[in-house]
Amino acid sequence: MKAWTFDELYGRDGQFLDGLDQRDEAFVGEVPPNFHAWLSKPKVLKKPTKNQIGRPKRSPRLKRRDAKPSEVQNLARYSPVFTKQKPQRYCIKETSKGPEVWEIRWTTCWRKTHTDDLVSHQCTLIVARHVLTGEVKYFLSNRVPGRDGWTLRAMLRIAFGRWQIEDCFREAKEELGLDHFECRGWRCIHRHLYVTILSGLFCARVRQKLSPSKQVISGELLTMALPQKLWVNRICK
Repeated sequence: MKAWTFDELYGRDGQFLDGLDQRDEAFVGEVPPNFHAWLSKPKVLKKPTKNQIGRPKRSPRLKRRDAKPSEVQNLARYSPVFTKQKPQRYCIKETSKGPEVWEIRWTTCWRKTHTDDLVSHQCTLIVARHVLTGEVKYFLSNRVPGRDGWTLRAMLRIAFGRWQIEDCFREAKEELGLDHFECRGWRCIHRHLYVTILSGLFCARVRQKLSPSKQVISGELLTMALPQKLWVNRICK
């Protein structure tokens, strides 16, 4: 697996991101517009000092002027790093209505952690805007293009690859009964999920075997009409 990907629900959880960093797991996930980050690395003060009344200040701590990071939506809107950057257009996927094209801007950044380090390793902030609808998405990765074989194109492929997973869950709920269960506990839910997904895989393999093309036409049918006599016999049995 190249990297983990996730939606805003996980992207807003700083402790979840910290856990991935501690395990050295690469990720390219979506973050909410109010996610906070720095475009320049803040300074962390590790030596204890005393305030004006002689009380020791806690350490480590962020330098006062660097203590407040900015929201990624404000960075994308007002920071010269983004406003002066010429966007790159990428075709994310082909749809029935034509290619889906997004304008991409990106830069390196740092985020606040819940560990003693207070500041994460250098990350990548990606701002994507749909050229037709104007929808804006924000992605964060703990990898940087140009290092360790990573490229911006590879990150976008992972970031926008989540729709396949969502489509899988949608079909499982609508067609295979994923949402038709009455059970409690993670073990029971996981068993039901495994059976449902395996059923989807079985259907996909049968579909691919009997009708390789995307459109089911005459001569390439998934089902065959049984003779009426045989059909009646099967119903009676």
